[in-house]
Formats: sequence, C-alpha cells, structure tokens
Amino acid sequence: MIRSLTIALAALTLAACQQQAAAPAEKARAPASPPATAPGAMPMAGQAAPAFILVDAQGTSRSLADFRGKIVVLEWTNEGCPYVKKHYSGAMQALQREAGEDGVVWLSVISSAPGTQGYVEGDSARNWQTRMGAHSTHLLLDPTGQVGKLYGARTTPDMRVIDREGRLVFVGGIDDKPTNDVADLQGATNFVRAALDDVMSGKPVRTTFATPYGCSVKYAGEA
Repeated sequence: MIRSLTIALAALTLAACQQQAAAPAEKARAPASPPATAPGAMPMAGQAAPAFILVDAQGTSRSLADFRGKIVVLEWTNEGCPYVKKHYSGAMQALQREAGEDGVVWLSVISSAPGTQGYVEGDSARNWQTRMGAHSTHLLLDPTGQVGKLYGARTTPDMRVIDREGRLVFVGGIDDKPTNDVADLQGATNFVRAALDDVMSGKPVRTTFATPYGCSVKYAGEA
C-alpha cells in the first residue's frame, strides 16, 4: 500500500514538472503583435487609415468612421499653390465629380496653419467650393496640422485612397507629371483615378505609391 502511494505521488510530481516546463514553450510560440507605425511616419498602402475627426467648412464635425464601408479619397489642398491651381484648372473638379457619381466620398483637407498661405476660416472656408468650382464631398479644416501629420502629408496636392475596409490602397502624388504646367495634364497618368478604377473593379491597385510633389504644407509651429 505504501509503495503504491509513493509511486502515485511521484507520478503526480513528474506531471506537474512537465506542465511547468511546457508553459514557457507555449508562451514563446504565441504570435507577436505587429510592429506599430513609427511616430511621424507616413502610413503606407496596406495599413489601416488612421482615424480622425475634423470640423468642415460648415462647422460640422466629420469623422472618418462616418464613411465606413465607402471608398474615400483624401486630398490635401491649398488654393494659392501653383501646383494645386494646375489641377484645379478643371481636371481635379472633373475627377471629383466622377468619383462622387460612383459613390466615392471625397474629403479635401486644408492643414495650413493660421496666418500662412492657404489657411481659410469663416466665410472663406464656407465659400471654398464655390470659389474653386470643386465637387468634393466635404472641405475639412485642420489648422493644428494634427491630421496632416498623422497621414504624413507634406505637399499640396497630396492624395490618399482608402478602400471599403478602411485600408489605405494609394498614397502620394496625384500623377506622374510633377510640374505646375497645365499643359502637362495632357498625357499624364492619374494615379488616383487608376486606384479608384482598380478598387471599384475588385482588382489589386497597380500603383500604391507615387512620390508626392507640390507646395510644402505650412504646419503650425514649423518655420
């Protein structure tokens, strides 16, 4: 009887030791969390579009989450910039109109700091779409630059396309003609139009990044 009890206790002790030894191995096999995007880095295609809330030109708060399930275009703009003027000679308005007819939400963002070129508020902000003849869904004001920096926007124009799942699918310059010459719109490859066509067709986006070009965004607190 005593011998049997001793054998049973030894078996229990051995099982407990084996469980303790296995625990670290199970912990080591646990999947690691994906690395966070470095502070200040530009989120790239394939990453989730950073959430934000901004006030529009009419004084209404708009959240990116309001448009969940829709394709969204973000456009950083500054009406005084010659590169923006090039595209707003008619091409940008036409693309905005086409996108809107396809159910795309187009959000124009002004991240210029108060007192700098491109900053608008009050009546100027409310009349922005009329002055520009724009067809964007909303004009969003970002005077602190928080959202612009969140997305790594550094120029105007600077573009982002977000798919229905809330992922960035295109980041960067609007086309492959980095000039402020209106004549260069002819024959240019518009990466935003191409990305929208791919997303709406259910195809992988062919060009996911293009080097941004244009006027520098004048962020608050920067020289």
